[in-house]
Amino acid sequence: MCGIVGIVGGAAATSSGASTVRRMADMIRHRGPDGDGVWTDAEAGVALSQRRLAIIDLSSAGAQPMTSHGGRYVIVFNGEIYNHGEMRKLLDRQCGGHAWRGHSDTEVFLAAIEELGLKQALELATGMFAFGLWDRKERTLLLGRDRLGEKPLYYGRVGKAFAFASEPKAFHPLPDWRPAIDRNALALLMRHNYIPAPYSIYHGIRKLRPGHLLFLSDPLREPRVESYWSASEVAEQGRREPFQGSPQEAVDEVERHLRRTLEGQMIADVPLGAFLSGGIDSSAIVAVMQSISSRPVRTFTIGFAEAGYNEADHAKHVARHLGTDHTELYLSDRDALDVVPQLPGIYCEPFSDSSQIPTFLVSRLARDSVTVALSGDGGDELFSGYTRYALADALWNKLSRIPIGLRRVSASLATLPPPGLYDNVADGIMPLLPRRLRRERVGDKIHKAASVLSLRTMDDVYRRLCSHWEPSEIIPEAVEPPTMLTGLEALPALPGSVERMMYLDMMSYLPDDILVKVDRAAMAVGLETRVPLLDHRLVSFALSLPLTILRAENKTKWPLRQLLYRHISRELIERPKMGFGVPIDAWLRGALRHWAEALLDERRLREDGFFRPEVIRRAWSEHLSGQRNNQYPLWDVLMFQSWREANQGASTAVAA
Repeated sequence: MCGIVGIVGGAAATSSGASTVRRMADMIRHRGPDGDGVWTDAEAGVALSQRRLAIIDLSSAGAQPMTSHGGRYVIVFNGEIYNHGEMRKLLDRQCGGHAWRGHSDTEVFLAAIEELGLKQALELATGMFAFGLWDRKERTLLLGRDRLGEKPLYYGRVGKAFAFASEPKAFHPLPDWRPAIDRNALALLMRHNYIPAPYSIYHGIRKLRPGHLLFLSDPLREPRVESYWSASEVAEQGRREPFQGSPQEAVDEVERHLRRTLEGQMIADVPLGAFLSGGIDSSAIVAVMQSISSRPVRTFTIGFAEAGYNEADHAKHVARHLGTDHTELYLSDRDALDVVPQLPGIYCEPFSDSSQIPTFLVSRLARDSVTVALSGDGGDELFSGYTRYALADALWNKLSRIPIGLRRVSASLATLPPPGLYDNVADGIMPLLPRRLRRERVGDKIHKAASVLSLRTMDDVYRRLCSHWEPSEIIPEAVEPPTMLTGLEALPALPGSVERMMYLDMMSYLPDDILVKVDRAAMAVGLETRVPLLDHRLVSFALSLPLTILRAENKTKWPLRQLLYRHISRELIERPKMGFGVPIDAWLRGALRHWAEALLDERRLREDGFFRPEVIRRAWSEHLSGQRNNQYPLWDVLMFQSWREANQGASTAVAA
């Protein structure tokens, strides 16, 4: 795991090329605290650098930038190739032996590129990665990103140079860096709480999408971007050729795939462990890890005093049952609140999934003992774990039977009374109802439900359910660019709306929210994270499973549950799903109120010119009064405001 940077043209063609890329790499030294390296060719106009977090082959033989044995290629690489041992044996057989310098996965991947070509090397490689590759013969830069988007890569033209980096803060030392905030990308942040690829908060800077390659032969011309792995094709093949075995045989296959994946991902030359929440996904990962390992697996969890946010007890019981070497740390509100000022530095573009806070805290805890931690991310998207899938499907099945005109009239009538009026009426009724039927903030829920009534398609319904703001209401002159939810690319032909929602989440929410959150939080403390459920072979198998297996017995993630029951008793697992969150709603009314008030000051909002102040202030007043719970949309605005404050002078211009 590392941080990588590079430039073609501009300063790279001068004597200052080496010092420029070294300063760029130093901006992201947290991603690689163990060392650095620089390679330049001023005549060709290229400079590369890397910050190293040594995981495999800790010797100088694993240092980067790395030149291929034949001298044609130079690479900077971030990530891990888990099957590098198998690839090495294949190269030895096919190429008559190879003069290996060490045993790093980067050296094997680079040798495969030189001997077999980039496309075949990528087909063979199983792992997470982002890389920059300079072809000295063709004078071409190639950038690549792993299939599911575990590792980040930003790129763009800065003055006369074409630059790339693991994080956009690395562009700051470039002489011509004149950052401008992209108002349209800001609109996406307000809708989703993240900025989906290929966009970034900066005008002219983009993210390379998962499973894609970029080719650049002239720094003054547009690069060519193409896909080398298509999730759409994999999904369609899974539906054309669905798994034909029994449900129990499906569980056998999931465990076989997961065991093979973990045998590769548990290899490291440094201490390794796993996050454990006590939920299905992380427990399944740890259970199989422990069945493979000859010693207790190191596991880590954090706890909070608030019962609604505390998973530590569940994790402790699972750890005890499996026999792991478990570490838990109970944190106070103050511990979590102290992270808030650090967030703009941890997330180098604004990001507002509030579970970023506990993710950073558990990463910091793990880093005290290990350098690599495995996580259970991806289980919900691949095995149909989110309850919103069934809820959205059921909602649309009912709504679609009602004429659109009648739905629109009903929505208008339902939103005539303010939420507070509904709440006042409900306050008198709720005590008379059984406890299981009682609800809080009824008015807020009615208004949100009404906003869905006038939508035309299932995709519109799902997009609205996943939205925090309607950006046109708060950002003047913004136009949302196309995303996976709005036609960025054609979607595969899938049998139903639930499968369609799962695919959309796998292609956007997973790489652009979940994996961003984990990567930045862990890298901020120099911790490598690995995500076993995103092994592309396991992903392909999961995409072949019909919904009748994924949701057998009316249970979410049925195959993962059944796998887990082979290792852990049901009583330890069967409980309501908990999010990995913190009580932002209460903090905004309490400990964070003054901080938020300063960032949401009406005069400040008006002078900045990004938002319509009256809309933000109304949402803030409603939240403070308890009339509505606006924690998520307000957190979006607050994370942008705090990020911009931390970057004052570096991002003052506005691009429409």
